[in-house]
Amino acid sequence: MPIPKRLTKFIDSAKIRYEVIQHRTVYTAFDKAKTLKVPEKIIGKTLVVKMDRMFAIVLIPANKNLDKEKLKKAVNAKLKKEGKKLIKKIGLATENWMKKNLKGIKIGAVPPFGSLWKLPTFVDKGLTKNPKIIVSAGDYNYSFRISSAGLKKLVPDIIMATFSRARKK
Repeated sequence: MPIPKRLTKFIDSAKIRYEVIQHRTVYTAFDKAKTLKVPEKIIGKTLVVKMDRMFAIVLIPANKNLDKEKLKKAVNAKLKKEGKKLIKKIGLATENWMKKNLKGIKIGAVPPFGSLWKLPTFVDKGLTKNPKIIVSAGDYNYSFRISSAGLKKLVPDIIMATFSRARKK
């Protein structure tokens, strides 16, 4: 199975229940929802973002878009509490950065477990309202179905906030 062993070991070590879902090759969360015939709101869309000089994993529902201003506000609230320098700019990480730093997974199929790469993980609260969610498993043909509680257990330092907005049709 093309799911990286490091990834399955990571999930197994947390002792949470999950299901591996095999599906046709998909490159977007929207296509994954259509392929699996499930609502877009239960599919997690993983983004890798650059915040000034810091990188992070961001997970939002597939039926939403990232609101960079709301994310910046959430990140800065956390940084302010910690007495750290606030961020000014948010953008997406480049493919080159991801290839160099997120080894063993395919670009566009990044799992939302930032702790695997020592990256902070931000999850939109709207996604965790669903009891089960489907997230990328590091490959275009595989996903994981896990509970929202399982996601929180996998990434203990997860930061929950609302930073997505309705997708324009």
